[in-house]
Amino acid sequence: MHVYELNHETQEELEKIQNNLLLEVKNLSLTIERFGKGWTRERLYVIRDFHLKIHHGEVVAIVGASGSGKSLLADAILGIHPKNSIVDGMIKYENELLTEKRRKRLRGNDILLIPQMTNALDPLMKVGKQVKTLMKQNNHQKAVKQIFQKVGLDPDVYDQIPSACSGGMIRKIFIAMALASEAKLIIADEPTNGLDYESIDEMLFQIKMLEKDNKGVIMITHDLEAAMKVADKIAVFYAGETVEVVDKKHLKKGGKFRHPYSRALWNALPQNGFIAIDSTQPSATEKLTGCSFAKQCPKATKKCKIEKPLLKEISHDEMVRCFYAGM
Repeated sequence: MHVYELNHETQEELEKIQNNLLLEVKNLSLTIERFGKGWTRERLYVIRDFHLKIHHGEVVAIVGASGSGKSLLADAILGIHPKNSIVDGMIKYENELLTEKRRKRLRGNDILLIPQMTNALDPLMKVGKQVKTLMKQNNHQKAVKQIFQKVGLDPDVYDQIPSACSGGMIRKIFIAMALASEAKLIIADEPTNGLDYESIDEMLFQIKMLEKDNKGVIMITHDLEAAMKVADKIAVFYAGETVEVVDKKHLKKGGKFRHPYSRALWNALPQNGFIAIDSTQPSATEKLTGCSFAKQCPKATKKCKIEKPLLKEISHDEMVRCFYAGM
């Protein structure tokens, strides 16, 4: 078995990292209660054990298959999850617990959501005015038009209503809102979904603009290739769990993903041979005993099927959930 050596940061370095910490999520779970067949109550374990850290001026991508429940992560963090759901775990914002009272105060101010749906804007209000409401400075109209130009929109878009804008334009307007706001944390839910390659690269460039503005960006996506282009860290999400968090510096130095599922996603990319994987994930109604990926994993042992692997910390911001990581 490969043994990883922990990075031994100095106390000063650790304090600097902690002071720059924007959001910390530990042991987050979200369970939905509903009526199943025959009007019997059942539980959906949508998020089982999620962990994440993000710092100021950092992009972290949460990568998972479509339908894995990763979009509900944003709802859980923001406190806008379904009423028939139970959320447990610890969430800290700027090293303080994110209570319901704090969530209400920070939501839409310090923490901003870029939704996946392009119909999220007020259909009757001009888009420029909707961006303007997020600004505190004077001369709003001129400032908004300057931001529009920055994200590749014509300044005249200011006076248009959402129905006059294409889906790509709406996504740029969302980025403009994030730039115009005082928000420190931006959660972008599938920002590249449905875009062509050129538009994806443009969107990723705009996400980098948010990072340069010292904002923390959580990018929720199914697109590993896009995540690797823009993210500083990649958190791989499978069956409601964080199975790996990897620093892009590790990958740039020739390192590989450590978890078998992450490696399978990597091998499925066109440039890596397009090796198909069994994307069937455990049912959300299933209570898992062993490793969530054991049935699909080519390296699984008896231990994997009966014992749940814990999330092991490799460095201050890299983790993996596997008994045989890196083998």
